[in-house]
Amino acid sequence: MKVYTKTGDQGQTSLFSKERVFKDHLRVEAYGTVDEASAAMGLAKSLIRQSWAVDIVQKVQVELIALNADLATEHLIEANYHITQQHVAELESIIDSLEQKRIPQHYFVIPGACTASAALDLARTMVRRTERCVVKLKRTEEVTVPVSLYLNRLSDLLFVLARCVEQEELIVIIKSKVLSVLQGQTQEGINKEYDSVLSKAKIMIEAAEKKALEIGVPMVIAVVDMGGNLVAQHRMDGSLLASISISLDKAYTAVALKISTNEAAAVAGPGQPLFGLNTTDGGRLVVFGGGFPIVEDGIMIGGFGVSGGSVDEDMTVAKAGLAACK
Repeated sequence: MKVYTKTGDQGQTSLFSKERVFKDHLRVEAYGTVDEASAAMGLAKSLIRQSWAVDIVQKVQVELIALNADLATEHLIEANYHITQQHVAELESIIDSLEQKRIPQHYFVIPGACTASAALDLARTMVRRTERCVVKLKRTEEVTVPVSLYLNRLSDLLFVLARCVEQEELIVIIKSKVLSVLQGQTQEGINKEYDSVLSKAKIMIEAAEKKALEIGVPMVIAVVDMGGNLVAQHRMDGSLLASISISLDKAYTAVALKISTNEAAAVAGPGQPLFGLNTTDGGRLVVFGGGFPIVEDGIMIGGFGVSGGSVDEDMTVAKAGLAACK
């Protein structure tokens, strides 16, 4: 069957009840406006993100097809009504449910808070226009009572639905912006902390290496952050292989215990209250000099460890590195 029938070329069309009328007939105007409203609802449906709201719109669009059948039928008896009082009651039930979640607004709403709600508001105005068309039609023609009531409730439903949709959209937008700001601040804090420790590590390592060259002892120098994670490590030519892990463990110990490793040695020897401390934490704790906390403005930000010479030589080199950042 072709889309075009040519039966309306003279400006007439057929009602559902077979009568031929002109296309500007009040019935045609009424159900044509319903068609416009359904198209606007289709636009809204394509924009709405919430599945529950899509389901509501879809249900209404199906019912509007039945409503148009009633509008396009002359002398319809009640037994053949497509839209009944039950349909009206169901709309009222949906409105009541939506009102429970809607934030009250004590001002005139300006459509356009989001694209979906704007489309719903457009559909709402078309339903209002349909209602006016039906009022005009009822002066000369018969219109079933449920149709009039349905259109009135539908415009209310679309208003409330639009508010609920834009309300949820606003929540999503605000949540997204807040999370973005918080994540940005967190990342900025992490980057700032990392940059701070790394920049200091570079200065300390350079100063420590210079001191090691002065005393003629090749060293391994390590810097860790507050979690004991390696930030930077530098091994001078000729340094001991064992010093790679020892320097790192000295820096780790300084952070883990929040004291220098020579202070730890004073309380971890035989007869001291923390004797055997070096055997805990998987054996990572070092209890001889060469490891120091890195402190900035009274706050510890990392650990510094030096290994390669005697305890005194390690401490001398480590102190030279720390001094470079003061």
